[in-house]
Amino acid sequence: MNLRVLVSIVLFFMCFSATSKPTTLKISIGSQVFYANLQEGESAAALVKLLPVNLSMVELNGNEKYGELKQSLPTHAESVGKIQAGDLLLYGNNVLVLFYESFSTPYRYTRIGKLTDTLGLVKALGSGNCQVKFELNP
Repeated sequence: MNLRVLVSIVLFFMCFSATSKPTTLKISIGSQVFYANLQEGESAAALVKLLPVNLSMVELNGNEKYGELKQSLPTHAESVGKIQAGDLLLYGNNVLVLFYESFSTPYRYTRIGKLTDTLGLVKALGSGNCQVKFELNP
């Protein structure tokens, strides 16, 4: 393969990968704002179509907040094994879960996204139930 063709192929792929940015959610909890990169797939794409969404999120187990969506989303549940703080997952087909602690789990979830930074997340969520707004980040 000649050098010119090789350079053209490399430049093409560099340009293609630079333009395909992940879809980002803006997550507002009180006055705090967090961002999450969405997974590629039909579950996250279906969530985007519902946005903006305000959820009353319920405290559970000292490691997560969950809220019920008004519509079911497509699922691809898998055994995730280890939850990471900042994971945004779907339990069943309409329960959106935001995890603020890391731990092992036997439960199955559909991956929706992951927060880009969890600094201040525990404090923003507080110890009880809370209101969370999910919207597309322009």
